[in-house]
Amino acid sequence: MCEREHSVYFHCSSTNHFSCLPASWYCSVSLLSLGCAPRQRLLLLLFITSALLLLGTYQRQLWGPGQRRPGYRVNKYLSIAESMEATDVLNPALNYGIVVDCGSSGSRVFVYYWPPHNGNPHTLLDIRQMKDRDRKPVVKKIKPGISTLANTPTRASDYLHPLLSFAAAHVPRNKHKETPLYILCTAGMRLLPESQQADILDDLVTDVPLQFDFLFSSSHAEVISGKQEGVYAWIGINFVLGRFEHADDEDATVEVTTGSQNQQPISRRRTVGIMDMGGASLQIAYEVPSAITFSSPQEEEAGKSVLAEFNLGCDVEHTQHVYRVYVTTFLGFGGNMARQRYEDQLVNNTLAKNRFLTPQTGLTEDKPYLDPCLPVSLSDTVVRDNHTLTLRGQGDWTQCQEAVRPFLGLHNGTMSPGGVYQAPINFSNSEFYGFSEFFYCTEDVLRLGGQYDSHKYSVAAMDYCSTKWSTLKQRLDNKLFSQQADISRLKYQCFKSAWMYEVLHSGFRFPTDYPSLKTAQLVYDKEVQWTLGAILFKTRFLPLRDLQQETLRQSHPSWLRASFVYNHHLFSLCILVVVLAILLYILRLRRIHQREQRQAETLNLLWVEEGETLLP
Repeated sequence: MCEREHSVYFHCSSTNHFSCLPASWYCSVSLLSLGCAPRQRLLLLLFITSALLLLGTYQRQLWGPGQRRPGYRVNKYLSIAESMEATDVLNPALNYGIVVDCGSSGSRVFVYYWPPHNGNPHTLLDIRQMKDRDRKPVVKKIKPGISTLANTPTRASDYLHPLLSFAAAHVPRNKHKETPLYILCTAGMRLLPESQQADILDDLVTDVPLQFDFLFSSSHAEVISGKQEGVYAWIGINFVLGRFEHADDEDATVEVTTGSQNQQPISRRRTVGIMDMGGASLQIAYEVPSAITFSSPQEEEAGKSVLAEFNLGCDVEHTQHVYRVYVTTFLGFGGNMARQRYEDQLVNNTLAKNRFLTPQTGLTEDKPYLDPCLPVSLSDTVVRDNHTLTLRGQGDWTQCQEAVRPFLGLHNGTMSPGGVYQAPINFSNSEFYGFSEFFYCTEDVLRLGGQYDSHKYSVAAMDYCSTKWSTLKQRLDNKLFSQQADISRLKYQCFKSAWMYEVLHSGFRFPTDYPSLKTAQLVYDKEVQWTLGAILFKTRFLPLRDLQQETLRQSHPSWLRASFVYNHHLFSLCILVVVLAILLYILRLRRIHQREQRQAETLNLLWVEEGETLLP
């Protein structure tokens, strides 16, 4: 019994740590297990855990949850255009802005809102159009235009009262004093003498603050030029398309040279140009990325009148959002006015010819004037000063092109008799959108709206013009055209399609193989107003307030941000100290291991000698 109690059990191991030790003495001092040093193992684990936690905290602080992986892209502007949710007026963080568009035929009020700026000086405010509880845009229109008050300017504030009351009812009451109000007048007011314009604006500046407590001053009511209106429209379209965002890898970019001295060219997302042909006028606006070299002082003076350079950013020192835009309006170049000018010339030429010729061509129904710009067999009349001209459609689109080309007034390669300067367009790296008549001409009857192809368009237009009028009316009755098509569109489609083609390719000199023109009526199913661009431009300095708050917040950071984000070198030094401490501790363990191994070998020899003496 006693022998069993004193018996010793041996554990022989093939490892090179300890061999043939008593089982009760066996332990492993390998770098992995550290079985003989539970306290030391605990300390080592604490060291490693602390280092990993510090490293993880550093990475989270440095990269943060707001940082995205390369290639990660969220187009917030797509959500702006497609979102149909009602505006959350209970959200105290939202800001609001109001723009009144005082046009020639009426006035409309638009209410916008935006969340606080994200603190990045290179991004713009995220402005959206406000929607009511029924998810409809907060817009209201009244007629007639404010210019009808030219002789009674003291009624101007009363005239706008319904619009401002409508806006006030939708903007939260506690936000009124910080909500900017802009009253911007366009075409109708431009036609009035400056004295009458001033009288109307003075009444607004004096009386509106007495009735509403919006953020409103004398600089917030003005008559804007056609150039300003075009710039605002350009800003609005590009904002909705997201072209003011930083470029991703898959985006088309351009090299931009700003007017700042010693400023290196910057690469940023390519913006789009816009062309808008209405009934009376034609407008074009596009960015000119490169600096322009003028051939003469006269050309430079003409260029400055149609070029606008502005900074959409909140910091004038940063050029990331400096844009140089060419914008001009051609009065009389709209689809309806062009047709009117064409008919005026037909009447004048016919009357002049008939003075010397016996056949009275065009003055009687049996001898009509053959108009190449009307569909085949269509009869029409033009009345001017008690003179009636009878027309009969010939339906020759090629001849119609030749007939309308002189009305472009081309002069030294530019458009209009006055030689309006046109800034160069890089057709190999640009993109354009065509609105209004550009869309109607391609879509209403030809059904080619969207991506423009000059060959398909010309073939379809030629085929349409050569189709008999009776056949076209039958197609309209059978609803083979778009819902917007009517008799007037059918009558003048041949002329307008030729006019649009000539404006695009002969006037603006777009190549016939230009691949980057889209004709559209809406952007993301929304009609984009120039008022969106106006409030973006007017409020461009508001992010400074949020940037100042961000700076103040960062001036009192937590110890983590102070230690790890703003003092990277100090943190790296701390990590190095921890790693060195771990290495020193491992070396110490190794020395202990070696010492214990020598002691174990000595004990082993003693056990062997003792065992030999016990053997008989």
